Amino acid sequence: MLLVVTYSQSARSSLRNVCRIHEGTVVRRLGRAALFEETEHGAFLGLRLREKHPDSVQVERTEPFNEFRDVDESVRAAAIDYENRERESTPYAKFAAGTSHPEPETLKQTEL
Repeated sequence: MLLVVTYSQSARSSLRNVCRIHEGTVVRRLGRAALFEETEHGAFLGLRLREKHPDSVQVERTEPFNEFRDVDESVRAAAIDYENRERESTPYAKFAAGTSHPEPETLKQTEL
């Protein structure tokens, strides 16, 4: 997919118009950003917006996130267990202390 991010009011307005007119190419609208299909039409729309607003539009190619391929099982387990914790107010660092779950600093320093 192509991620189009806008950084000005006029660029956001143009993005809204493009998304409204070309709904078939828009995968998802995200306020200041949108995901376009990774087609030549999606690229055309993103490049057109960038040409119109050169300093206010960023176009990036994205790859879908596959949690089973991209993340270690321990991280997935920690996320599941943390969301199902007894007390909602318990911070992750306290929750993970003394368990096999990754420490917060490890999570922050380990790239996918």
